[in-house]
Amino acid sequence: MDLGRTLRMVMAPPHRAGLPFIAGGVVVAILGGLLLTRWLFWLGLAFTLFCLYFFRDPERFPPARRGAVLAPADGKVVSVAPAVPPAELGLGEQPRWRVATFLSVLDVHVNRMPADGTVTRIAYRHGKFVNAALDKASEDNERNALALRLPDGRDMAVVQIAGLIARRILCHVREGERVTGGERFGIIRFGSRTDLYLPEGVQPLVVEGQTMIGGETVIALLEDAPASRPAPAAPPGSPFSPA
Repeated sequence: MDLGRTLRMVMAPPHRAGLPFIAGGVVVAILGGLLLTRWLFWLGLAFTLFCLYFFRDPERFPPARRGAVLAPADGKVVSVAPAVPPAELGLGEQPRWRVATFLSVLDVHVNRMPADGTVTRIAYRHGKFVNAALDKASEDNERNALALRLPDGRDMAVVQIAGLIARRILCHVREGERVTGGERFGIIRFGSRTDLYLPEGVQPLVVEGQTMIGGETVIALLEDAPASRPAPAAPPGSPFSPA
């Protein structure tokens, strides 16, 4: 990443979800200045700067590549493995490839659509707040799941998962809404995870440890994977293996 792009990302305007937090930090800093309370001023200033950085919302430019499935979030890939989509989405019990991306507090937390399509289902589920980097976070943590119907009739899913210190998942799209790959659809506050369940038969192009750029990194290619290709089997001993 070149210096110019890095500066544009760091100095990007904040997402609207961060405005109340930024305003609160400014008020605290002003009060600290008026009351000549140095520690309060610096606390308010530090919090304001942190929120400006955390809630930054840079523009992204999806690649002009037909059939590209894009990363739904910035962060580090912590798992690439077969898994069953959340039951509340009604996408069946057949395992499909899941790419899980962990977002640290230093990553951009705005979520983006992985492909063009129609949102057919949105399901929110309460849960725990364990470390989002752990594999069990996909099952145990509080989450908001979206099912996306592609133009060719296949389905994929995106799941916003709260993390250890995340306490709010925001989703700005509705069921029945048509969306475009790379467009913003929500944000998760303060450390989280985003899981992407690929259509059946689609193979991921990324590996664990790889860094994702939401709305730009290509995770898979749809045209290279006909729907008739067998889905991956869950590994022996996996909670997703048939009983």
